[in-house]
Amino acid sequence: MTETRAQDAPCGRRPGSGSVLVLGEALVDLVPAGGDAGVRAAQPGGAPANVAVGLARLGGRPSFVGGLGDDAFAGSIEAWLTGAGVDLSLSARSPLPTALAVADPGEHGNTYRFHLGDTATFRLPDRTGEAARFDAVYAGGLAAVVEPAAGVVAATARAAARSGLLAVDPNVREDRVLDPVRVLGRLRELCSLARVVKASDEDLVRLWPDAAPEASCRKLAGEGRLVVMTRGSRGATAYVHDAPAVSVPALPVRVVNTIGAGDAFMAGMLTWLGAEASWDPALSAAGTKAMLEYAAGTAASVCATAGTEPTAPLEV
Repeated sequence: MTETRAQDAPCGRRPGSGSVLVLGEALVDLVPAGGDAGVRAAQPGGAPANVAVGLARLGGRPSFVGGLGDDAFAGSIEAWLTGAGVDLSLSARSPLPTALAVADPGEHGNTYRFHLGDTATFRLPDRTGEAARFDAVYAGGLAAVVEPAAGVVAATARAAARSGLLAVDPNVREDRVLDPVRVLGRLRELCSLARVVKASDEDLVRLWPDAAPEASCRKLAGEGRLVVMTRGSRGATAYVHDAPAVSVPALPVRVVNTIGAGDAFMAGMLTWLGAEASWDPALSAAGTKAMLEYAAGTAASVCATAGTEPTAPLEV
């Protein structure tokens, strides 16, 4: 594999205020086009890439660590990321093709079928040594569980947990090409390393099926984490150690699209934490509520449009 990268910032210096290292996959989603269920349109996606673009659109300074191929899809992905303002100098290039995710939106959420094998998407470069330069590191998505990317994600997450703030969205995926035992083991480890965990109620049930989602959140928060559980149209709840849970409703919008809404919520959370809390997840009740409201507004901006790129809520 060949790779290219721009000149790094001087050793030991952070790239700047609000800097987030986002590692994971940038792939192509094949989504229903118009009202014809038999036609699919290609759009850039992947949970980590969506988070990176969301951070950039909200005024942050994300750097993306991913694998980019040399096909037309890779060109579209690169234009999408750089057009939003995402730094790709830590990503790598490969002559392999881009991974595909076939989306099937339904009444109870989106399901996917994946085409992942032998693609550039999961050839992540090892940037473990870069983690300490950033204010926060995000990990999640398919790259956290698909080799060879999963090993790189785990190593970088361990480094980030030692040096600063690690934020994780387990984003559990189920597919015939994924080993469920290995998937859950990888994601549980990431959650154990993180200081910030954002997970849907469905993710929590899959990760810890013997416990209620609220109990899993309480356990994670009791070990010093900020834990946020999203529940789609029923809003979101945050848990901080030894404090009452704080909930906010989802913003009422005419839903056009739900793909990328959870990633927009995560981007909103991280943006608020960087701008309003100096990356300290030990929030007061008022701070927790303000963070959730900002993130909910960010997610709503995606649900109300056909794309996956959020806009900032009118009020922070």
